[in-house]
Amino acid sequence: MIDHAGIAARIPHAGSMCLLDAVLGWSAHDIRCRIVNHADAVHPLRCADGLLAPCAIEYAAQAMALHGALCQPPGHAPQPGFLASARGVTLHVPRLDIWPGPLMVTATQLAADGGQALYRFELRDADDRLLVDGRAAVVLDSPLVTEADRP
Repeated sequence: MIDHAGIAARIPHAGSMCLLDAVLGWSAHDIRCRIVNHADAVHPLRCADGLLAPCAIEYAAQAMALHGALCQPPGHAPQPGFLASARGVTLHVPRLDIWPGPLMVTATQLAADGGQALYRFELRDADDRLLVDGRAAVVLDSPLVTEADRP
């Protein structure tokens, strides 16, 4: 198991934006992470109506980033990347903060090459109820756009 500090050391998300609590298991093709902060009144993604279900995409994105970091050969830095799209996302509930925790996010890599990866993800509550699922594409090692590149 990898704890919150171990996660924070491997992904670029810092402070309260490092949303995952622990890695419960991972392989070359998938990762399963625990979430315990979904009901926090000071959650960084919480709005006046609570923690809305689309925030599950951020939990999944962090699980995907962590999976990528864990799959790097020893001594290699993680590939920087960004979430390029989320597709086929089904919000089975309107909010996440009202469901029993801990929540679990699973990300399964469906395809990958040197420049991108496609994952399927699921977010479930402590009773294994499916809250949100979908697919997400990640673009890796993309050059940053500078002001000089903008029209």
